[in-house]
Order: sequence, then structure tokens, then C-alpha cells
Amino acid sequence: MISFNLNGEDVSVDVPAEMPLLWVLRDRLQLTGTKYGCGIAQCGACTVHLDGEAVRTCVLPASAVAGKSVRTIEDMAEGETLHPVQQAWIDEQVPQCGYCQSGMIMAVAALLKENPAPDDATIDAAITNICRCGTYPRIRRAIHRAAELSKS
Repeated sequence: MISFNLNGEDVSVDVPAEMPLLWVLRDRLQLTGTKYGCGIAQCGACTVHLDGEAVRTCVLPASAVAGKSVRTIEDMAEGETLHPVQQAWIDEQVPQCGYCQSGMIMAVAALLKENPAPDDATIDAAITNICRCGTYPRIRRAIHRAAELSKS
């Protein structure tokens, strides 16, 4: 049994310790916003926050989150109010297929929490998620917009 805090609620799941957190979230807890992309922690579609840090869940064993706090895309909005990154994604019309977006949004939110006004070099170094549609110019604009929205 592995116990952790998920989106503000304490949960316990009976899963093998080595089961990737991605499958715990999707298959056992029915939180399907976190996506499977590559299975080797390269693309970032599976990104969530673990104690506030962006992590890729496809290779993270469930045992690694015992006693910790996990936040998924399902918990980003506060009621009807979108997180600034989510709002910026809409404003800049970032998604095409949208598959990578939940992981990308989680990675960007963690970056902006650490660095509320990143420059382009910082964004390039920190956001290594892959967008198969290649919407990188819109992603960069959305990150800068989210930084501005977060100030207000």
C-alpha cells in the first residue's frame, strides 16, 4: 500500500512498488489528464508536480511518492478560474493536437513558480517537453503571457 497526497487529498493505493506513477494515476485513480508519450522520460507528456517540482511519471516508481504531494493537471484550475498558464495557452492558441499540453502546462507552471519572469534562454533550458505539432513559437509566447498574468 502506497500513501500520498494527490491534488490536496490523502490517498492510498495497493499497487506494486515499481509500477510507474503514470499508470497509478491513469489506470488506478482514473486521472487521465496525465498522458503516456514515450515511456522513457523524454517527451514530458506525463509531467506532474511532486512536492512542487516537475517530474516525469512514466519512469517514476509509485514507491517514490510515498508520503509526498502529487499535483496533476486536473488540479491546476481553482474552481472556474484557470491557472495563468492554462489561460495563456488559450489566449495564444497553443495546442494543435493537444496531446502534450497537460505535461507542458505542468512543466511551465513549475518553472514560473521558481522563476516568475524567465528569459528565452531560461525557457529553452527548463522546458524540454516535446510538442509533436511544433507549436514552439506559440508556447514561448504563452509562457511570457503566463508570467505577465501571474503578476496581476
